[in-house]
Amino acid sequence: MDYKTLGRTGLRASVVGLGCGGPSKLGTKQDKSEANSIRVVREALGAGINILDAAESYGTEALVGKALRETRREDVILSTKKTAWGDAPLSKEAIAESLEASLQRLGTDYIDIYHLHAVQPDRYPTVRDEVVPILLDLKQQGKIRFLGITEMFHLDSGHAMLELALQDDCWDVMMVGFSILNQSARSRVLAQTVKKNIGTLIMFAVRRALSNTLRLRETLRDLQNRGLVDLTKADIDDPLGFLVHEGGATSMTDAAYRYCRHEPGADVILSGTGNVDHLHANIESLLREDLPKPDRIRLETLFARVDDISGD
Repeated sequence: MDYKTLGRTGLRASVVGLGCGGPSKLGTKQDKSEANSIRVVREALGAGINILDAAESYGTEALVGKALRETRREDVILSTKKTAWGDAPLSKEAIAESLEASLQRLGTDYIDIYHLHAVQPDRYPTVRDEVVPILLDLKQQGKIRFLGITEMFHLDSGHAMLELALQDDCWDVMMVGFSILNQSARSRVLAQTVKKNIGTLIMFAVRRALSNTLRLRETLRDLQNRGLVDLTKADIDDPLGFLVHEGGATSMTDAAYRYCRHEPGADVILSGTGNVDHLHANIESLLREDLPKPDRIRLETLFARVDDISGD
């Protein structure tokens, strides 16, 4: 496993993070057993992954807690999140109660990175002015170590909220949507997180559009119809097939993970699964070298104007 310093936190995090939400939620969305989910977490730890990303809304914190019962707490970076969308209460009492519940489920007395989850642009001023002081107080109490914030990428694929958050200096970690299909975070977010020494967790590296051939074709045809990409010189049935070749990627998923892994400013790439074999395949991809430079340049040129899709 490779490790990187997670920005100003100073934490040495594995470049692969286990996402405990997403479409799989450690396999619970596919009705897999609790024992299977616990095995996935323990396999990840055994492979050198030391950062686990959960949330109160995922319903997997208790599974993570059970999986960690025989693990030294200091060997794991726990990242979890407080719901911040819709009408979720963000009072001092509500946040304290939510945090205590997360601590109990995770079986710990502190959270390494506590995020406000999926903050939308119109709610950011309230978060900054009213919620950050509450989080800083909890930090003083030793219940959280670092403050994080995540965007609602499927609704805010242009990163409007994170661009606002980058104007403030209270965030230690940001969770950012970034992929082959939508690279807009490169200039709008990652360039600034590097300058401000803010750690990043990358989400949406693969999702459906880069793991399902039919979904990918639909997505690319939509982008072409809207004049956002030019596929006139590509095979319309396999427009990204140029990535898979000897010396290049072994599959589209492999290409997607490697593209994100070697992006400057991308610290940890989150990968979620409920399947142990899938977990190890993803780790293998994320530990490979970068894509060939001509392939990377071609991708950056092809998707240069895309900023309004998440790839889900």
